Parts: sequence; structure tokens; C-alpha cells
Amino acid sequence: MLIKRGLYSSHFHHHGDAVIRHTLGGLLLVLSCLGRAVAAGPDCSRPFTLALHDHGLLYSADTDTGIDKDFADELIRRSGCKISVSLMSRARIWQLIESGALDFSLSGIANAERNRFASFAWYFSNKYYLLVRKDAGMHQLADFERSDQFQLGVIRSFRYSDSANKLVDTLAAENRVSQAGGLAPLYEALIHQRIQGMIMEPFDYPALDEKKIRDVTTIIEFNDPAIPHGLIMSKKALSPAEQDKWRALVNEMRADGTVLRIFEKYFKPDLARSMVDFQAPP
Repeated sequence: MLIKRGLYSSHFHHHGDAVIRHTLGGLLLVLSCLGRAVAAGPDCSRPFTLALHDHGLLYSADTDTGIDKDFADELIRRSGCKISVSLMSRARIWQLIESGALDFSLSGIANAERNRFASFAWYFSNKYYLLVRKDAGMHQLADFERSDQFQLGVIRSFRYSDSANKLVDTLAAENRVSQAGGLAPLYEALIHQRIQGMIMEPFDYPALDEKKIRDVTTIIEFNDPAIPHGLIMSKKALSPAEQDKWRALVNEMRADGTVLRIFEKYFKPDLARSMVDFQAPP
């Protein structure tokens, strides 16, 4: 019995050591993974700047609410970095992103010129529409180029989808484009017949609930695919490695349903899903 007990005791100690070793090994693995995860996050050694622009459901300065405000709050929470958020015009945002004086903005779209100084982390995609006065007699895109009376309203420094950009550029060459700093003056110009149409996207629909706008306008679709929008990152302010870390954070927010939940606060579920379920460009 004594021998057996000794054997049992010895086996218990060896087995116990193995369990402790195994547990410690597992703990070290978890800690090293955590360390790597922390290391993989953005470098928060300096404060960052992010600018919002006042644009329909993306952000309203009047209520300090919107999709981009919610997105910025979540980005700040996940990154653990100090990010000061301000409000600027879209034209000013692109200037400061290019110079490196601004780190981030939101809901930006790419083109060849912007790709020189900015990189993007995509989080939604949407189509563009033409909101036209009914009394302008326009029913399709070709009608606009034929009419020399038609004035189009756009937001300064905005770009759109291919057909929309082509229309803007064609009319601008003929001095038939009016520029404004935001949506409100465009709606005003439309109601008072200073312009006959404007380019809009789903964020701008709430304004259409205003009966006076809905009564005098109709919507024409551009037959373009949806255009990806994303976090804008200044190439001058952030290294390629840091851009990748912020992009990974945004991809995480898409993958775990956070972006969808934000959009569902502002849109019906089917429209929200159609905007956030898309194949992001490389």
C-alpha cells in the first residue's frame, strides 16, 4: 500500500506539474496574443484631428447627431486614441487632408487626384440621384444637356458617380452650375427656381419630407453602380503602416455589425443593409 501510495503521490506531482506548465503556457500565449493585438492597434502617442461636414443624416450641426458622428465616437472608443473632432466645409477638409494639417475625415469618395494625398477605409456605399423641378420638363439625363436653361446646383468640391460627374463637368463648362457650401442653400435655390436640379444621395432624403420640396420635384436615377465611401486618411500625416491599422479597425466595425447598427438608426433596415453590405475596393 505504501509503495502504491508513493507511486500515486509521485504521479500526482508529475501530473500537477504538467497541468501548471500547460496552464502557464496557455496564459503566456494569451498574454503574447494580447500584446500583439495592442501592438497592432494604431499608435496613440500623439493626439489626432478629425473633421465632420454638415450634410443631412451624415451630420447635423443643429442637433450634433448623425451617422458620421456615431462612427467617429466608435472609432475613438476602439482605437483608444485622443481624437479632437471639429466641423468644416468639405472644400476645407480636402485642403487640410492634402497638406497633412488634418488626419481624418469621414464619408469620403476617391478619385485619381485624391488618391495622391489620401487613402481610404471603406464603410458604406451608395448611389446618386438627380432631384429635379417638375416644371423643368426633364425626364432623363439626355434632356439636361439639350436644354440651355437648366441650372444645376452642387456642393463645392463634391464629386459623385461617373455619369453625375460627367453631367456636372459638361454643365460647368457652359457656366450652368451653381455651387453652395451645403445642402440647405441648394434646397432654397431649388424652391425659388434659381436652379432646376441638384445631385443628392440617400442622406439627403429627410429634406424631401418637407412638403414644399416634394411637391415641386421629381427624382431621376443615374444608372451608375453604388460608390464606396470611407474614412479619409491623410498620407502626409499617417504612415502606410498606421493607415493599415486604422483600416483594420474600420474593417472590424463592418465585420462585427457595428456599422450596420449605426445605419439602422437612420434608415429602414433594407436600405441600411444595402448600403453597408458591399464589396470594398482593394
